[in-house]
Amino acid sequence: MEQILVGTGAVSRCDVVAVARGGAHVALTVEAQSAVAAARTHIDVLAAGGDGVYGVSTGFGALATRSIPAGDRTRLQQSLIRSHAAGNGPRVEDEVVRAMMLLRLSTLASGHSGVRPATVAAYAALLNSGLVPVVHEYGSLGCSGDLAPLSHCALALIGEGTVIDGGRERPTAEALADHGLAPVVLAEKEGLALINGTDGMLGMLVLALADLEDLLDVADLAAAMSVEGQLGTDRTFAADLMALRPHPGQATSASRLRRFLAGSPIMASHRVGDGVVQDAYSLRCSPQVHGAVRDAVGYATLVAERELASAIDNPSVLDDGRVESHGNFHGAPVAHVLDFLAIGVADLAGISERRTDRFLDVSRNRGLPPFLADDPGIDSGLMIAQYTQAGICSTLKRLAAPASVDTIPSSAMQEDHVSMGWHAARKLRTAVDGLARVLAIEIMTAARGIELRAPLVPGPATAAAIAVLREEVAGPGPDRFLAPDIEATYRLVTSGRLVAAALSHESEQS
Repeated sequence: MEQILVGTGAVSRCDVVAVARGGAHVALTVEAQSAVAAARTHIDVLAAGGDGVYGVSTGFGALATRSIPAGDRTRLQQSLIRSHAAGNGPRVEDEVVRAMMLLRLSTLASGHSGVRPATVAAYAALLNSGLVPVVHEYGSLGCSGDLAPLSHCALALIGEGTVIDGGRERPTAEALADHGLAPVVLAEKEGLALINGTDGMLGMLVLALADLEDLLDVADLAAAMSVEGQLGTDRTFAADLMALRPHPGQATSASRLRRFLAGSPIMASHRVGDGVVQDAYSLRCSPQVHGAVRDAVGYATLVAERELASAIDNPSVLDDGRVESHGNFHGAPVAHVLDFLAIGVADLAGISERRTDRFLDVSRNRGLPPFLADDPGIDSGLMIAQYTQAGICSTLKRLAAPASVDTIPSSAMQEDHVSMGWHAARKLRTAVDGLARVLAIEIMTAARGIELRAPLVPGPATAAAIAVLREEVAGPGPDRFLAPDIEATYRLVTSGRLVAAALSHESEQS
């Protein structure tokens, strides 16, 4: 079992994916354990004093003016978790919960939250147990962080609520006992430290970035197949033309397109004298659109890595022993890039759908049968596959509307401007999945279009991708039940097999 070390510094994006999706275990470094213990001594000193300190000896939010006696402070922390675990609606995916827990553990391990070493160790043990707290879709406003989702995680730590254990939902107390874990009784500051962070929205951003990095390569492959199958030109992707507008993402996508189209007999067959002056925008401008999304992903990655290096809590314990309240928990930096990415995803899906539609229109597909049907009129071919694409694209356009501008005041106007970052993250997850399905339909369509160009054959890279596709999805022929073909292509897209085949074969030819 892979083990991720959690120290006083940042965990990496790869660490998050390994824990969230790969089930990797975590271990605290000696440095982190020392930092946690040192920070706790400052909290203990403050707890023993007479001054009111937010999160230690006062109430929370709009109730922060009330001083809490020492004998009630454990109840204060437990009550905070119970009352804030107010999520509702469908259960959030296990990978999101595990990512969120790792990121909360990373902040606790930084030595700026003031929790006890035993509590941090118990949180790591809960994550390593494989038990997944039940977290719900609705409840977070993204300020102060993802309070409700993180509260459901903390609820499991204190032995309450429910968890997923081996695929089934169980009472937490029973599951902890079966896994040899004991509930934690929280001390001063600990309840607040367990829930005050951007970990849910950040975890979903990191997972979305991992998916988008792969899907951008799929998009370039799909565009190359569409250019090839529609007898387009690769001259517009030349490096010297791209250098006239030096956006790095555009250069990367154009380079991918050139590589995927290299050595194509179909391209060579009409390179001279085909009478076409310019390809449509959806073909010719693929690197500009894809590249813009690549650059958006690059910026979002920068923000994510800054956030991974952050210790998000309030109040925070500083190295000199001060405990200060602040606003670092506000999710705006993450929420904005989540919305930014949703715009890019919708645009990427939109240009893919337009390339697909050109294959199906006999007036624009340069000699292919209507809808790529085997016997047009009796067979409908891929007509309705494009409808499916269009429906997904319509959904993605709605999801591109930003959540982060929709602040809703809460907590008796104490929290009067919130980020809605959790909602931005949830809609981005839906959008990324939709993009994968749109690209799958383009690849399925382009593969059929290329094969209908026989006896002309595709280039080595696109031919390798089509060969992998044909292991799961049959080639041109009479109409058949189409939904399983789309789903099989979607699985190939999300697995990375198509791009891997194209790049591997291209590399061998270089």
